[in-house]
Amino acid sequence: MRRRIARFDDRVDTLFGKLRGHPVSDRVFYGATNVGEHGIVWFLLGALRGLRSEHDWHAAVRVGVGLTVESVVVNLGVKTLFRRTRPPWEVDRPFAIRRPLTSSFPSGHATSAFTAAVLLSDDDVLWPAYYALAAVVATSRVYVKIHHASDVAGGIALGLLMGHAARRVFPLPVRPAESLTGSGG
Repeated sequence: MRRRIARFDDRVDTLFGKLRGHPVSDRVFYGATNVGEHGIVWFLLGALRGLRSEHDWHAAVRVGVGLTVESVVVNLGVKTLFRRTRPPWEVDRPFAIRRPLTSSFPSGHATSAFTAAVLLSDDDVLWPAYYALAAVVATSRVYVKIHHASDVAGGIALGLLMGHAARRVFPLPVRPAESLTGSGG
């Protein structure tokens, strides 16, 4: 099983290797890795959603609480169980990134990205954008050589699981019914 995972990781890294070094892809993926640090982009998007309405305020609170729980579970729980080594740090990088100290599996960026995407997308027309951004943030970790592809795949799966569990346990309140009589009352 370890050999199969290593082959998968090597194949994906080879594919990303064809993109590395291009100015546009470097900026996109290094930028995505940096905005994904500590879930900042997800907390910000949750806060922005909360400004739209009271219903969206509930969604924003759920995102904040969900991401906090996700971080504790992943960083203090799951990562300590696996203790997987990260790819070698000594590679040329065109932009500065933070060097993580925790285990490589699962990717915390991928887990928080997909937990947030599931929670933010609930009853929101912007749902495709949340998932697209989550995919870029998650895959950026392979691109910048901070994670193996299998770490990211595991993080995506765990994030989806945690997000859907949070949606079931803490559903959003039902939106108030729109007036059926129109603007005249």
